[in-house]
Amino acid sequence: MLSNERNRVLGTVKNVGSTFMLVFSIVLIVGLIFTGQTNLAQILHPALVFIVLLVAVTWLSIVEGGQASLVGLAPVNRELYAESHKIAYKSCSNAHSEYSLDRYLLGRQFLVVFIVFALSMAGDPIAGADLFDLPQWVLNIFLVFGLAMILFTTMCGQLNSQVNASHCMLDYLNTWPNYLTLRIAKAIEFSGIVHASYIIQILVSALAGKKADTSAPVRSDLYNLFFYFRCFISLVLLIFALVVTIAALFEGKTTMWESVPNVVAVLLFVLLMCVVGLLEGMQIAFFAVSKLPEDERGDSYWAKKTCGLLFRGDAHNLSGFMIGRQLCVVSCMFFIARVTSFNIDPGAGDATLWGMPTAAQIFLNTGFLGALITTILASIAWQLVASAFPVAFLSSPFTYALLRLCLFLESTGICNGSYVIAWIHRKLSGFQRDEVYIGTAEERRAQAKADNLGNLPVGAGHLVKLPAFVEDAPEALKELALKDSEVHEYISSIHDQRNHEKLSSI
Repeated sequence: MLSNERNRVLGTVKNVGSTFMLVFSIVLIVGLIFTGQTNLAQILHPALVFIVLLVAVTWLSIVEGGQASLVGLAPVNRELYAESHKIAYKSCSNAHSEYSLDRYLLGRQFLVVFIVFALSMAGDPIAGADLFDLPQWVLNIFLVFGLAMILFTTMCGQLNSQVNASHCMLDYLNTWPNYLTLRIAKAIEFSGIVHASYIIQILVSALAGKKADTSAPVRSDLYNLFFYFRCFISLVLLIFALVVTIAALFEGKTTMWESVPNVVAVLLFVLLMCVVGLLEGMQIAFFAVSKLPEDERGDSYWAKKTCGLLFRGDAHNLSGFMIGRQLCVVSCMFFIARVTSFNIDPGAGDATLWGMPTAAQIFLNTGFLGALITTILASIAWQLVASAFPVAFLSSPFTYALLRLCLFLESTGICNGSYVIAWIHRKLSGFQRDEVYIGTAEERRAQAKADNLGNLPVGAGHLVKLPAFVEDAPEALKELALKDSEVHEYISSIHDQRNHEKLSSI
């Protein structure tokens, strides 16, 4: 929190430095595209690749901001904004019906991973890329290591929209692209390609001693048949994806750097999947244990050490972890995309994998299989385990080490440029805070339309977390916030003040 002059000056320096790095990264990415030095630019016209890049990062921003808005508005009575924000009302009516939010989040997870993979194809450099006669150490940091694409994706495609959507949920959600994205995410879930996640959900919930709710309370035999059929097909597809990807890695037919041995590439694939899984599960576990008294957070040395660091002082490290986590996850996903994307061009005479038809190879080259594996095994599965066993999840030195890494990355201010983008976007779009339209929680309660946090599905088998202003509060206040709207409003005002101070430092 930037509350004094010294911190404000430091915050301004971080904002300027981060923004400069972002602009430099964008220049590098555009330069690579128009000199034909990205994977996609070698196949398509550079102008078309540039359009793909813009559409992908814009859509990713919509997906991330839309999630924050839909989850944040779940407790709010929809009739309060039925007339002022008709599209947002339409979206929330669809997303907040029974079990619909869980289904949206499942489809949305695949959508995020797939878009990141698409961004990787459009903007990641080919081997040996050279640009503007820059020193090799600069090329290594921004191109070979991938810092340019990591900063571009994290700040332009994720964090900036989350900043605005956390305070201007109604204005942010009140667009047709957001509604279309909601429907696409639900269509992905309905298609069944990620239904293997439900098998994991059922198993995890059973181990936790809780029955998993995967659909409506009352289901016909025909519906059950259709549901488990999709689970079976998804499981077969997942196994196929794993076999094909690992085979391609052992045969050296992915975009992994040629200097990396095939066996090492396979080991890196497994390692990165585990790191992403830990980071995805950590956010669920952290928010779960934040609602537990200190004496119920486990006896493990590492669990105590992790919680001690996480909830130190005013628990500001919790929000700091989320920013650093975002950077780490995107970094790992770009590396996974490189490890799992096929380097087979049938048009150039390359033999397809296992002699499959050319059309099938072209489809697999889109990164679909890698996105499917990452979504189910490196994201959703770990989140489900963490939601059921949060304390056990924290009882690991790896969790503590990753927490330290995330907090360090956040402290550098490397992603502070996202606040600058958010400020520009908010000014251009004319976003206003939600209180302007629907009042405070106290005012809504006075109208007999109080918020209902029970509308948020949390716990074992769910991927939803509570709003940040509740999560960051001390234990006693969090308990009261769930029962008393006046306390709820007070904590919300503190959270808003923190973010206002951070944004005002720009």
